[in-house]
Order: sequence, then structure tokens, then C-alpha cells
Amino acid sequence: MSSSTGSADFALSCPVPLINTERVLMGHGSGGKMSADLIMRYFLPAFGNQYLEKLDDQAVLRVNGARLAFTTDAYVVTPLFFPGGDIGSLAVNGTVNDLAMAGARPLYLSAAFILEEGFPLANLERIVASMRTAAEAAGILFVTGDTKVVDRGKADGCFVTTTGLGVVEHQYEISADQGRVGDVVVLSGPIAEHGMAIMATRAELELETPVTSDTAPLHELVLDMLESGARIHCLRDPTRGGVATALNEIARRSGVGMVLDESAIAVREPVRGVCELLGLDPLYVANEGRLLAVVAAEGAASIVERMRRRPEGREARIIGELVEDPARLVVLRTRVGGRRIVDMLPGEQLPRIC
Repeated sequence: MSSSTGSADFALSCPVPLINTERVLMGHGSGGKMSADLIMRYFLPAFGNQYLEKLDDQAVLRVNGARLAFTTDAYVVTPLFFPGGDIGSLAVNGTVNDLAMAGARPLYLSAAFILEEGFPLANLERIVASMRTAAEAAGILFVTGDTKVVDRGKADGCFVTTTGLGVVEHQYEISADQGRVGDVVVLSGPIAEHGMAIMATRAELELETPVTSDTAPLHELVLDMLESGARIHCLRDPTRGGVATALNEIARRSGVGMVLDESAIAVREPVRGVCELLGLDPLYVANEGRLLAVVAAEGAASIVERMRRRPEGREARIIGELVEDPARLVVLRTRVGGRRIVDMLPGEQLPRIC
């Protein structure tokens, strides 16, 4: 592996920024402790209700007897185009996956674009075509949207916000607060590929084996998992903040601890190499085509077997278990036999990753 870091735009943010501040910092968008603090201080007091307080990636609503999943997400990734995808496919797949984490079948999307004056229309055409392809692959429709244009230098080219609606056809409650002592944690595949694809592109690294984003829709995988009959308690797609942050969220919401097996968490060698070069822990790096499932132990083997039938879950495996722990800690059993606490990062180590 060789590297060339001539890009003036490449920088790693300090992982421990000043939290007591009167202004928004990049760390507030990390998905970690600073994001949680922002939500608890400002958004929950202003908008708190029975749906929002669950702090899931979507809300599951009952409307005239039907259960509907509803979600929204904003995308500010830089660069807009990267190995394995772009902001368009990322927006579609990310919103589909947020619906899928409730076990929903995605149906409809909206899209809002904030475009900067001077943004090349050829790039916009490329992004829109990518979104159309991703939507067709997921079997969903764009049914409404909006476009705004701002002054040159005010939007970094293009930002996209997508909102999704899906139908929940099962009767289970799948939520971050449903984990139980004795459950096991299943991971659908190798981690950190999206984040490292973005960072390698930003840093202009010349890699012997290119790292490609894992961005992909996961709803069909989840629907297959549900058909296995095994009891799924929680689902999370570990995007910003990675596997470590997603599991900490589940542990805190469910009031349990977790013990993970490091040797069971797959990281491909090219990805591991970039992480080591940049000094990053793959557990905290974003994924866009992986899921974590907390399932009852007695059904775990059947779920893993079912997942491995599909390309999105071919390398699925059990990586840990839920344990009784009043401190709600996530603990990693290392390859050398030690243990370390895997906490949420206070700030942002990989800004604008999605």
C-alpha cells in the first residue's frame, strides 16, 4: 500500500472536541455522544412524544389499522462520487435501510435537493440517474420532492434529503429497547467499508486493492430474516459511528450489557490497512450495507443460515451476546484474550461520511 495525501481538503477531526460550547460543532453530527447530547438538550424537549422518544431510525405508526414506518434522512457526503456509489444511491439505500430496520417493506420516497449556484448540471444528471437506478432496484417510487438553489459557496455543490414510507406487515415490536439478557448479536458482514472508501478517496490514497463502499438496500434481507420465524428484537444499520455506536445505543435503551468477540467481527484486509494507516478503529467507521440484529438465542442459528443465502448476508455471523450489567457497557473480548470497553465516541472522527 502506498499513499499520496496531496489533497488540501483532507483532514481528520479531533475525536475529543470541546463539548461545552455555545455553537454547533462538527462532532454534533457524529452519531456519537455529542449527537445524543444535541438531541436530548434541544430536539426531544421541543418535539418529544411516544414515537420520537424511542430514538429509532424510523417511527412505526398505526393509521386506520395499518402499521406504517416513516423516516427521513439528510445526506451531505463529500466527495459526492466515490468507489461503489454516490450521494444519490447512498440517499436511496440509506432511507430504505432505515425503514428496513423496523422490518418494513419500503414503498415510497420523497427527495429534496439543495443545489449550489454553479453546480454542474452533468453532475446533477448523474446523481438523479443513480437515484432512479437504486429506487428501481429496491422496488420503490419517488412520489414527491422539492428543489432549492443557494448562492455560490453556500452548499458545497449538492445536499440531498430523502423521506421514506413503508408498510410493516409483521406484528413484532422491533426497537432498540427490546433487547433481552441472553439474546445474541448477529452482524451481516465485514465492517468499515463505506467509511474507508470515503476516506481513501479524500486522502487520495493509492491502494493495491481499492476499497469500495458497501452501500446496498437491506430490506429483502430483513424480510427473509423475519420469514425464518426466529424472534428478532432489535435491528440497526451501523452507519455514522459504526458498530460500536449502534451497539451502545441498543445496550443503553435495552438496559443490558454486551460482550463481543473481536475474532468474529470481520474486517477485510484492504479496509484494515487503511484504518491502520489513518489511525482509525474499524468498530467506529460507518457502514451503509450492513446490519446488526439482536435475536433470541434459540433462533439465532436459523437466522444466520437464512441470511447467508443472500449476497447481503453471505458472511453473517454471531459476534456477541447480551448480558446483565447495570452499567450497560459494551465489552470486547480481544484476540489476545483481554477485554476492553467499547464506548461511544464523544465527537466526530469521520466528518460528512453520509
